[in-house]
Parts: sequence; C-alpha cells; structure tokens
Amino acid sequence: MAEPTPVNILRGHKSQIHAAAFVRSNDRLATGDADGYVMLWDLATMRPKAVWRAHENAILAIRGWGEDKIITHGRDHRLLVWQLRFEDEQNLATTSPLEHTGDAYPQPWILNVLGVNTMNFCAFAACPNTPGVSATLADDTSGSILVAVPNTLLAESIDIYELPSQKRIHTVKPGGKHGMAMTLAILYKERHLVLCAGFENGMCSVFVLRENADEWVTTYRGQSHSQPVLSLDADARGEYFISSAADSLIVKHPIPTSLQTKIPEVSAPPHTITTTDEAVSAPATTTGIGALFAGQPAAQTSGIPELTTSVWEHPIKVANTKHSGQQSLTIRSDGRVFATAGWDARIRVYATKSLKELAVLKWHQVGVYAAAFAHVKPGADEVSMEKKKQLQLAPSTQESTSDAVILSPGKPDGARAMTVKDRRLHHAKHTHWVAAGAKDGKLSLWDIY
Repeated sequence: MAEPTPVNILRGHKSQIHAAAFVRSNDRLATGDADGYVMLWDLATMRPKAVWRAHENAILAIRGWGEDKIITHGRDHRLLVWQLRFEDEQNLATTSPLEHTGDAYPQPWILNVLGVNTMNFCAFAACPNTPGVSATLADDTSGSILVAVPNTLLAESIDIYELPSQKRIHTVKPGGKHGMAMTLAILYKERHLVLCAGFENGMCSVFVLRENADEWVTTYRGQSHSQPVLSLDADARGEYFISSAADSLIVKHPIPTSLQTKIPEVSAPPHTITTTDEAVSAPATTTGIGALFAGQPAAQTSGIPELTTSVWEHPIKVANTKHSGQQSLTIRSDGRVFATAGWDARIRVYATKSLKELAVLKWHQVGVYAAAFAHVKPGADEVSMEKKKQLQLAPSTQESTSDAVILSPGKPDGARAMTVKDRRLHHAKHTHWVAAGAKDGKLSLWDIY
C-alpha cells in the first residue's frame, strides 16, 4: 500500500508555525507563527487572502469564532478578538512574511483585548456560553463565549472569562502540587460546565461547576503521564478527552460530572457475596453525591454502611505509542479519529475508540508543532458524495479557467451548472482536511479518511 502524500504544500511563513485552525466553514485556513504573523489561506485557490502581524511575540493558538471573528493568543500576554468578514479581506495584505519587505501590514478591526498569562505556554480554550447545547466555537451564534486561561498570578490555577464582556467569572484552583497548567479544554456536558486540564507533572484532571453555586468540584484526577502534558482535546459530546505528553503515552480519560460512589466492605453472613470498591450510580435520594451537589448532609441509616464518594482516578485506556513528544492533539468533528503533531516530523492519526495508530503522514523534515482537522458538519459527507455523483468533470481544456462550466448529466444545458471555482469551493468545504505546520514554516495539507 502506497504511503499517503500531501494534497498541497503551502509556503509563506518565515518562522515555525505554532497554530492552525480551519475557519468560516472550511473556506479558510488560519495559521500563526513564532513571529506573531497570521496568514489566512483560501482553500479553493490555496493562496493567502489576508496576512497581518497579530502579536509581537509567538502565537500560541488560533480559533475561529462564528463566521466573522478570529481569536488569536500570543506570548505577548494578550488574547485578541479580530473582526474579519469576507469584505474585510480586500483591505488587508496578501504578501507572505517570507516575501514582505515594505511597511507594516494593515490589521483587521480589533473587537476585544484580554490581558492573560502566557508564561507557561498554555494556549486558551473556549466554548459557546450556551448550557445544554453542544455547539462548537465555530458554530456559535449566541454572541457569548467562555474562555479559559491560566491565572495571572498562580500558574496552576485557571481563570474563566466571558466574552465580549471580558469579565472574569470563575477561578478554578486545582489544589495539590501539580505544577503549571499546560493545556486546557472547556465545554458544556448537558448543563454542566466542565473544565479539563493537563499539568506540568503529568496529571490530568476534570473540574465541574456545581449547579446553583459558584463552586468547582474535582471529579477526575489521573496520573497516567510521567512527563508534562503537552495537549488534550475533548469529545464534542463530553464523553471523554484524550491527552498526549512529552512521554510516549496517549491516554483516553473519562469526563464524569459527579464523583464515583463506592459501597464499603461489610461483614456478610455465610453464602452471600461481599461487594467492594464497586462503582455504582448515585441513589435517587439526596445521599452520597446527591447530598454533595444538593448542599445537604448525607442521610444516616442505622445498620447500613454509609456510601462513600471519591474522585475518579482510572483512565479509560492507555496506549504506549513508542513515540515521545506528540502535541497539538485534535479530535475530528465526527469523533472517529484524532491526530497529533510530532517532534519527529510525523503527523499521526489514531482511532479514538481503540487508540490504534491508523496512519503516519510523512513529508516534513523537521518537527511538526501544529495540527488541525477541518470541521465537517454531521451529514455533510453524504451530501458531498451525492453532489459529486451529480457532477461531470470539466474537460481538461477548461480546468485552467475559474469560469469553466460543469453541466449535470441528464439536465438541459444551463439547468444545473457549476463552475470549476464552485466545485473547488465545494470540495474545500466538505473535505476532512488535515493541516500540519512545522518548524520550517511550511504547511502540509492532507486528505485522508
């Protein structure tokens, strides 16, 4: 079986690429480098549509917010929200940092500026502020999001802000000596606000906001990694999150919204079975964890041992990949696979269910720092396949012009026409792209699975 090859190589960054994200329903790919430059690539033409310097220092993360905003997080201790609509692109430069020699680039309009702590290289995490709705940041239409970043003074604590108000609404204090927070994910699981965090000592934890109270409860604490956690990503439905570290382990963790309830060991009469250390569901009455979240004391029943609660400690699955230094872990939008960027210049694709390695993407000659999956909405794959069946390929003499027309079979001429440009745009929006950015400033674009 032939090794996969990249669909395209995008060149333009002058320094190593630290962040990548597909934005505007896959119309654009946004990338950020160590010098603070952002490039916005048109995926239909594979050319830059907007270039500007967003930060005075390295960019840690880029995310799209809705269809008209981009969030950048730099090591200059600033998190910026940019307004960047289609019509705004014409006012920005398209010359890459590799070729630029003139005056400073014009910038898009800045909507929000948030001062944050970036001493520990921890990128921000964000989610829509819509309890009970499992929407992504790219799909947000509410206009309000939550942003998680390390605390300004205590590197092991995490602050949660609301945008666009820029108000700090929560501070999560993990407790213990775990070192700095290294990577974060924030999401709503049903109506529970959940924060997942990876720390300097290899610990991964889950914190859940107690309902009707400004109090955070640690529901999971797993020490599977022996080295600092480099990245993690959570399943969109909140069923699990996966972490990678400076060691060679990939670990799949649960996201419990309550503590586990244990039945203590008791003296049992002959011919009966004693159950010990067995996780069971919380009782319907306000005892155990129910009492904890209801703010009531646990009930005392004479002659019956009291149920005890404790933090979940065991991961779902651990895989030793034999390859250390995998970062920028990202789960695909359909939840089936995830990818990592490796210090060994490899992009690896794994199955989320089994953690089995499915593909190794080899092209870069130096370390890969950023990986991103295109966000394809549920059902879009079937629509895309049906669309492809309806279209004829344009003749080779017409491929060179963006206005070449593709006619649908069985239809009168002009009844259902699509230009080559439209077909390229449709392909860009409905492909599960994998983008990878490396130390040499080059981007590889892959179409697999």
